[in-house]
Parts: sequence; structure tokens; C-alpha cells
Amino acid sequence: MTNDQLTDGGLSAEAEAVLEEIDEQNVDFLRLQFTDILGTVKNVSITADQAEKAFTEGIYFDGSSIDGFVRIQESDMRLDPDPSTFALLPWRTSEDSAAARLICDVINTSTGQPFEGDPRGILKNAIDRANEMGYEVNMAPEPEFFLFEEDEEGRATTKTGDHGGYFDLAPKDLASDVRRDIIFGLEDMGFDIEASHHEVAQGQHEINFTYDDALSTADNVATFRSVVRAIAAEHDLHATFMPKPIPKINGSGMHTHMSLFTAEGENAFHDGDDEFNLSKTAKQYLAGILEHAPAITAVTNPTVNSYKRLVPGYEAPVYVAWSDRNRSALIRKPAARVPAASRIEARFPDPSCNPYLGFAALIHAGLDGIEKGLDCPDPVRENIYEFDEEKREEYGIDTLPENLGEAVDALEADEVILDALGPHTGEKFVQAKRQEHMEYLVDVSEWEIDRYLEKY
Repeated sequence: MTNDQLTDGGLSAEAEAVLEEIDEQNVDFLRLQFTDILGTVKNVSITADQAEKAFTEGIYFDGSSIDGFVRIQESDMRLDPDPSTFALLPWRTSEDSAAARLICDVINTSTGQPFEGDPRGILKNAIDRANEMGYEVNMAPEPEFFLFEEDEEGRATTKTGDHGGYFDLAPKDLASDVRRDIIFGLEDMGFDIEASHHEVAQGQHEINFTYDDALSTADNVATFRSVVRAIAAEHDLHATFMPKPIPKINGSGMHTHMSLFTAEGENAFHDGDDEFNLSKTAKQYLAGILEHAPAITAVTNPTVNSYKRLVPGYEAPVYVAWSDRNRSALIRKPAARVPAASRIEARFPDPSCNPYLGFAALIHAGLDGIEKGLDCPDPVRENIYEFDEEKREEYGIDTLPENLGEAVDALEADEVILDALGPHTGEKFVQAKRQEHMEYLVDVSEWEIDRYLEKY
């Protein structure tokens, strides 16, 4: 098996422990979870008595039904569950029965090897590259989301259930009880929650969990979105990670903190003698992300709607620069109280992205900066939002793509980020995003009807 589940012809100790917990917790159903290339979480449900078979033989499914996976003549795929990802689903657990989740790797049955289009496998490849260079990758995202009321038929609206603002408390923040229940659910699934608060916009929220290795963090993002939606639904609310659901207010981002650690456990990003406490390695990694930022946005900001958030004036970064002081730059160097906390924060990703592919793109870009020894530009300590075009040119500050089509153009022109996705996923991803952008271009919005129908 691909994740070392079998030892000496039997189950690994970790898999055996999962089977014991399934029995102790009266688990009756298991959800075998994976994602398609667009980041949509998929599940194959099996009964608990099939758990041992899942660990020893894998569970087969039709890959031709999944976006961007395989052609119809290559449809047989296999799910190999990772026993370290076992968790009970708190909203499906009672005294008499329970349901649980296992995150899976996707295997190509014709070769017996990891499927090249599996986003989790693509992130593993990025991590392997870092390991070969002597680094472990740690990440900590900050996914934001909106909570909206449902209509009488249970469909999502864009009506917020509160009038709160940044860090507001009840009674303005009427969703504090929902956040509390979400946090309890996340903690039941093994999350270590650092903080939660109401965000800037009405109905907008953020829950932060502690940093972890890149793979575990990507798994956590996929789980986080599922838990938030499920528990919000119990409160008759719809949770959305759409980047910009309401016009003319702040959208939702997923600021992503990153650092590299050596095999000896030292933070490779820290240098106490540097003005910014950033090592040469950190600055080269940072320079790599800046170098490849236009192409990365196609992956970390993958929807037409993503570019409604990435506009000046709504606290979303659009300028390719970094800073140690303000949040108008693409990358920020947060303050760190101890050397182990030295890190950089990419502020442009949004929570609609596939976390596996988004993290892989960021890692490969940063490692490319280290390998090529890229020079890091000076930080910009002024508010770039206030710069006019002439001043941005003076500072050599470029902007991110203005729409999904431009981002895909940048992706196709960037060999490093395309290679990060691999030939299969790169082709399928570009194809899907080209189609999405074209469908948007030929559509007619309500804004256009309101503005032009009677005027012309």
C-alpha cells in the first residue's frame, strides 16, 4: 500500500488502532474523502465492516465521474485511506452510533502508483522536493467565510444574520454561538484552535487553527470547510467560502503563513542579525513567490469571483511587493516573539482554492527562489494603496492579474508553476479555468441589465 499501512503481511499498528476505535465508538459508516482538481471534497461511503478491506485492498471507484481525473477508458481508480486522518464526524455522532472520516490517496489501478492527478499527491511531491533540499514545510492558513440566512425553501441567500464588524461582540455579533459550535466540532476532530472573531464585513468570520506540516494543514483546510458548512446548516445558516459574495464590501481571503525548518528542528527563516529577522533562505523563498505570483494566482485564486476581491480599496493585496509593516503588500513579514515563529505571510490566496494545489504552487515557487538564489527586493513600508501608477513604476511594483483569464495566461507561461501541478493536472486545470472564464464572458449580469436595458 502507498502509505505504509501493511507490515509483515498484516495491518500497521496505526491501522489496527483505527479499527479498534471504530469498534469502541460504534462507528457504522466511514466516509473516504478525497478532492478533485477544483478542490471539491468528494466522499465514498462504506460500512464499518469494510474498514479492514479498505486498509488492506483499498476501495475502488469510477474516476471518470470526477472532474479532471481520467478518461472513461481509464476509469478504475483506488482509494487508499491514510489512518492518521481518522476522525469522528461530530454532527453524525450519538450515543448509539457514529460516522467517521478518513482522507485518502488516489491510486492508478493500471500502474499501482499514485495517480498523477490526485491533488494530495501533488502536494506530497512538493513536500518531497523540500525534503530533498533539507527542509520541512510548515503552514498556517487563516480562512475567512460568510454566514448567510436561508430562505423558506432552505436555499442560500446573501442576507447576513448579524450587523457586526471587526472583533465585535454580541449583540452585534449574533453568530458568536454558531462560531462556538463550529469550534467545538473542529476540536472534536482534532483541531487546535488559536482564536476566532468576527471579521470586517457583516456576516464575515474567521477561525484560526495552529500551524502544522503542509500536508496536515491542507487536510485540515478541506476538513475545516466541511465542518463549517455542516454545523452552520444545523443553525439554518449557509456558510460560504466564496471570495466575494457581496459587492462593495471586503471579500474573504485565506492568508497563508509559511516557514521552513531544517532536519535539526531549526527555523531556516530566522536570522537574529538581520534587520527583519529573516534569513537569506527566507528572502530567497519570498523572492520566488513574488517572481511567480501572477501564475500562482490562477491556483490560489481560481474563480472568476476571486478577482472581484483582488481590487484596490478593500484590504486585499494586488501589488507584487512585500512589507514588514503594512498589509497592502502581497507578502507580509509578521512580528515574531521567538525565533521559531519567524515566517512570511502570503495575503493573496482565497478560501475557494484547492488547498493541496495552492500550497504546492507556493512551495515550488519558494523553493525555486532558493535554488536560483533570487534577490529579494527591498520591503515597501508605505501604504501601496495610496501610490499612483507613476510611483508604483518608480518602485518597480507590478500588479496581480485583473481577472481569471489573465491569471491562466500567466500560469501557462510559467514552467515552474505548471510543473508544480504536473502535466495531467496542469492541462486539466487550465482547460477547466479557460471554460469557466469563457462562460463568464458570454453571460449577461443583472448589473448590465439594470444599467443598459432601458438606457439603450
